[in-house]
Amino acid sequence: MIVSLDKIDYQIVKRLSEDGRTSYRAIAKETDLTDVAIKKRVDSLKRKGVISSINAEINLEVLGFEKPVFVQIRSDMSKNKDLIKRIESLDYVTELYHVLGEYNLLAKLVLPDLSSAEEFINRLGSLDGVLDIKTLVVLRRTKKTNSLPASVLQKKL
Repeated sequence: MIVSLDKIDYQIVKRLSEDGRTSYRAIAKETDLTDVAIKKRVDSLKRKGVISSINAEINLEVLGFEKPVFVQIRSDMSKNKDLIKRIESLDYVTELYHVLGEYNLLAKLVLPDLSSAEEFINRLGSLDGVLDIKTLVVLRRTKKTNSLPASVLQKKL
């Protein structure tokens, strides 16, 4: 289901995606509404599923983890359901996507060091249903955003 948002809703989503700790009062000042009205709108956006969560982004490198490793997995489609459950349960897998293409699963791994990455990827490759694996080691992140594309916002605001 696609949800329609008005100009104020887009402003709220934009501000909260930029900084999830933005106060309702600050958003209210920008939109000429009360903080109570903003709270009601945020609650409505949550109910509609537009806002699924507001989280702290943890800098894993500061905690001693390597940059992420992405693993493309080509799997036996007849074993996919069980394989996905097994992969989801593994500790170092922080994200798992079912994708289109030759490799039908994409996993994001966060590991303490590259030697443990090799060991973990070998273990991953030995799971029943895994046909082939390709790895991508991140050198540096050049962009990350949680905000809506600027072109969408310009049309709405």
